[in-house]
Amino acid sequence: MTSKPEQHVDDRLLHAHDLALSALHEITPADTVGPPADYLLEDDGVVSLRFHTRLLGYPGWYWTVSVAVVDDAEPTVLEAELMPGEGALLAPEWVPWATRLADYQAAQAAAAESDESDDDVDDDDDDDDDDLDGEDDDAEDDDESEDEPKARFHAGDLDGVDIDEFDEPGGDEPGDDEPESEDDSEGDEDENEEDDDEDERERSY
Repeated sequence: MTSKPEQHVDDRLLHAHDLALSALHEITPADTVGPPADYLLEDDGVVSLRFHTRLLGYPGWYWTVSVAVVDDAEPTVLEAELMPGEGALLAPEWVPWATRLADYQAAQAAAAESDESDDDVDDDDDDDDDDLDGEDDDAEDDDESEDEPKARFHAGDLDGVDIDEFDEPGGDEPGDDEPESEDDSEGDEDENEEDDDEDERERSY
């Protein structure tokens, strides 16, 4: 228990635990209230009785009931609430919505600029790769052209065939190698048959 010696404290307030518990049970289940912890002296003779809390997630917090004596009457409850003690786990400081929205928009703009810069770097890398690929293709084309046999042409050559050989004296006349027509072959057969008939008549004589 703590106290301020310079202030006069009504002993009835220091021992008003039953009154404080009755007020707490109106706002929270009884199993959430622990044993008495201490008290705090407030202004105007008000005493805050504190009880340990059994609520999960509230380490260092206390059920606090402020009691006072008004006009020499019996002690009465002014307020009852859950209050943090020293070293209690507290929620972050409240920030107005306009401030949070401005911070969010600034973060989104920064992220967009970062994405654009990353895209520019990727595009530059792609261009460099394309240039290198083009150089490799040109080199491969040069190598292939060097490996391929080159056609050699002389004067008077056409597609690698010497056309002068057709003009040499004593050469075959055009059309000498042409095959005989069907009509010519039939005429030759008739002449051969007539010659055979004459031979047979001469032998008969």
